Amino acid sequence: MYIGLQIPSFKYPGGTPAIRPKLKEIVTTAEEAGFYSLWVMDHYYQIKGLFGEAYTDPMLEAYTTLGYLAGLTEKAYLGVLVTGVIYRHPSVLMKMVNTLDILAGGRTYFGIGAAWYEDEAKGYGIPYPSTATRFEQLEDNLKLAKALWNGDETSFAGKHFSAPAITNNPRPLSTPHPRIMIGGTGPNKTLRMVAQYADACNIGEWVGKENMQNALDTLKAHCEALGRDDASVEKTSLCTVHLSGKDTVESVIRRLKELSTMGFTHVIFNMPDVYKITPLETFAKEIIPEVAEL
Repeated sequence: MYIGLQIPSFKYPGGTPAIRPKLKEIVTTAEEAGFYSLWVMDHYYQIKGLFGEAYTDPMLEAYTTLGYLAGLTEKAYLGVLVTGVIYRHPSVLMKMVNTLDILAGGRTYFGIGAAWYEDEAKGYGIPYPSTATRFEQLEDNLKLAKALWNGDETSFAGKHFSAPAITNNPRPLSTPHPRIMIGGTGPNKTLRMVAQYADACNIGEWVGKENMQNALDTLKAHCEALGRDDASVEKTSLCTVHLSGKDTVESVIRRLKELSTMGFTHVIFNMPDVYKITPLETFAKEIIPEVAEL
């Protein structure tokens, strides 16, 4: 079982001047602790209610932040959980992903989804099309990524985006390309796209065990329909753990064993009090070694 860390909050004691040094302490400690991956959200507003925060609380731009993390780390994989299709032109996004992968030495996931935070988009003046259109944009992004990574230059025309002569120079270092992760559990579109285009899925623990299992079963059915081995899709889950609150080492290990039994091999945690560093040290000593062979 691989363990990842999502960093969704930048509201640290000391305010804005504390963000850079605290983020450095978090990610370097996490890598040393044995965390397999490090993730940030793709938001400009904070999610209202997350860890009790307001939408106006601090939020950093995702890919700029991962560029900083790439220079601080050597082993942990890096990714956005997950990139919203509405925020960047797809060909510019691909240049950003390629750049990150090169500067990280081939340690990048390309996490992507159809976006959902309508208030954020409207607040920033970003077009927020219908759900159907956003999913068409998601498929355009995925088709473009596949086409681009298959060679040094391609001409792409999708339903909503075109790139008549997009280049892939320099090429990403990941082999054969950064791992594509699609977030979400939609049975008809999201999970079908996972089966068709992605290397990994991400299913949030908050949807409940029954819905998580249903999503995995639906994904398997889509893979079978497409002639793909379901085992070739990495199953990841996003969870919250609060070791200073109601969670314990024992309860976290039980959750991880349950997720492993369901078929998950990579569990990504966010932690309300990660800035205290103690939770990372606890994972290093008592949790990561215990679940490594799951």
